[in-house]
Amino acid sequence: VQLVESGGGLVQPGGSLRLSCAASGFTFSNYYIGWVRQAPGKGLEWVSDINGDVTRTNYADSVKGRFTISRDNAKNTVYLQMNSLKPEDTALYYCARDLTGWGEYDYWGQGTQVTVSS
Repeated sequence: VQLVESGGGLVQPGGSLRLSCAASGFTFSNYYIGWVRQAPGKGLEWVSDINGDVTRTNYADSVKGRFTISRDNAKNTVYLQMNSLKPEDTALYYCARDLTGWGEYDYWGQGTQVTVSS
């Protein structure tokens, strides 16, 4: 099982980024995939997740209305479109496979850094 994030970078407040999570080594469409972030000096914060058949998406209140999660099962990839970015969105963003659909993440990527600053 492998998960590889990409798309992070430096962006000004109010800007946008799209993160990608490319998965391999398992039947991708059978699993929820989630995004979790860790800001400097803070703990892990769950951000969003999406189920395997793309019928359910969930968001943390802190990103609702600004972030959109999606997936392309043909490409084994999950995306996180982040708009109206704020300095408090600065974090290392991880994607992870959810073993049960209840937030039990068993495999994680290496993370991609998002920095929101003027």
